[in-house]
Amino acid sequence: MDITLMISAVVALAAGAVIGWLATKAHADQIRADLIEERRELDIELSAARQQLAQEAHWRSECELLNNELRSLHSINTSLEADLREVTTRLEATQQHAEDKIRQMINSEQRLSEQFENLANRIFEHSNRRVDEQNRQSLNSLLTPLREQLDGFRRQVQESFGKEAQERHTLAHEIRNLQQLNAQMAQEAINLTRALKGDNKAQGNWGEVVLARVLEASGLREGYEYETQVSIENDARSRMQPDVIVRLPQGKDVVIDAKMTLVAYERYFNAEDDYTREAALQEHIASVRNHIRLLGRKDYQQLPGLRSLDYVLMFIPVEPAFLLALDKQPELITEALKITLCW
Repeated sequence: MDITLMISAVVALAAGAVIGWLATKAHADQIRADLIEERRELDIELSAARQQLAQEAHWRSECELLNNELRSLHSINTSLEADLREVTTRLEATQQHAEDKIRQMINSEQRLSEQFENLANRIFEHSNRRVDEQNRQSLNSLLTPLREQLDGFRRQVQESFGKEAQERHTLAHEIRNLQQLNAQMAQEAINLTRALKGDNKAQGNWGEVVLARVLEASGLREGYEYETQVSIENDARSRMQPDVIVRLPQGKDVVIDAKMTLVAYERYFNAEDDYTREAALQEHIASVRNHIRLLGRKDYQQLPGLRSLDYVLMFIPVEPAFLLALDKQPELITEALKITLCW
């Protein structure tokens, strides 16, 4: 009986030890798994932080370049304004000089007239007899050429003054046009900076602006041959808003999407080493492929009321970005055509 109890006790102790060891091992395994997962998350966060720091350094460099360009534009604008002030001052001086010449001419004409009149009176008084008609005609024949010369000189001065005034007006108009062009260039530089910084909405808006310019350059008019941001409800009662719908002859429509982002392509273009360039290239190709699939899911060509050609056009505003993706992944064309997408 005592041996049985002892054996039972030993078995119980052994079972307890095994159970304790299993519990301890399970707990240790759980802790190890938690530590591995936590380390993996920390590695991901560290990699993301490093990438963000690299991007911030790059954008700081881009912003500095654009700021330098804006400062250059401001300098040009200031120089043009100084030129305008100088030209205005010079033209005002020329105008004043011309007016002085006219006044001098008028005064000279008056003085000459008075002198000739006094001379005639002295001749008449000296002769103490009336001048006959022939003498008066002779005197007029002497005075008339002089008056004609003075009148001609006055007309030349007035014409010269009018021409200078017209040239001043034209020059001022051209300088104002240059100032407006500088302001437009500065605004476009700001818009391009926003688009390339990864703001998807800004990139989409920029792509739509470029697409609108292409359509207008082709002779199409908004509201007539094409429409933008038309809101249409699909069969699932969801609102869809294609970027552009072009109204083709014979009652056909074609949808154009312009929201392709080029953040990865910009990083590829500005990469300073092969590793960064290759990583950005793969990300750019993936971005193009993902946008193709997104447009395929939207199924624009099946929207109610559209007389579609069964194809949607994907517009990429930077042609080298499009050519780069096709050069590295030609099968993108096949993937696009399978979902009735063209570019």
